[in-house]
Amino acid sequence: MEPMEILKQWVNGSDNIVFFGGAGVSTESHIPDFRSVDGLYNQEYDYPPETILSHSFYKHHTDEFYRFYKKKMIFKEAKPNKAHLALAKLEEQGKLKAVITQNIDGLHQMAGSREVLELHGSVHRNNCTRCGKFFDADYILTAKGVPLCSCGGVIKPDVVLYEEGLDYATMQKAVSYIAAAEVLIIGGTSLTVYPAAGLIDYYRGKKLVLINKSATPMDGRADLVITEPIGETLGMFL
Repeated sequence: MEPMEILKQWVNGSDNIVFFGGAGVSTESHIPDFRSVDGLYNQEYDYPPETILSHSFYKHHTDEFYRFYKKKMIFKEAKPNKAHLALAKLEEQGKLKAVITQNIDGLHQMAGSREVLELHGSVHRNNCTRCGKFFDADYILTAKGVPLCSCGGVIKPDVVLYEEGLDYATMQKAVSYIAAAEVLIIGGTSLTVYPAAGLIDYYRGKKLVLINKSATPMDGRADLVITEPIGETLGMFL
């Protein structure tokens, strides 16, 4: 049987599916993976993205951090693609229990998904480091230079930076969903970024699906590997 047919059969026959996704889910919404360093990037910035998006860089070079962050991490025009929409529909049908994502763009919620665990936070949540006041992504984008609160405090995105730990409660919830899942679909991630990639170790079922254009270190553990675009693959459930 063809891989797409097997996936269709497994999804149609289950009401306990969990999806775990990475940057590849959003690239079809024209959000680039920031690790792909283009010529423009090389001309504009003196540091690699991993350095700029670190906690210490944010603390000591806040203006340069925000110059990169506003231009490379917030995509206000991005819209959910077929993958986001299909996952929301599967949840609505009672088949999908949760979406666990490494993305910070909020597109799963925009598509209608309700149970979304954001391992790396969201660009749509920002708080004053002094008084805790909330600000949306628009405020960050339109602020000149470093975004400041009316109290004078610097605003920090609710995004997990390098050198920062993942939220414990979110990780525990993700582990619970994965451990109890009948079908685990992993898509758009190379499964190389830890600790998120380690979540696969908690899956106990026998219907592990990997959807990724390129090979991953976990392909040998999967029960089904699909190398087609994720929007096209999940789009068959729309």
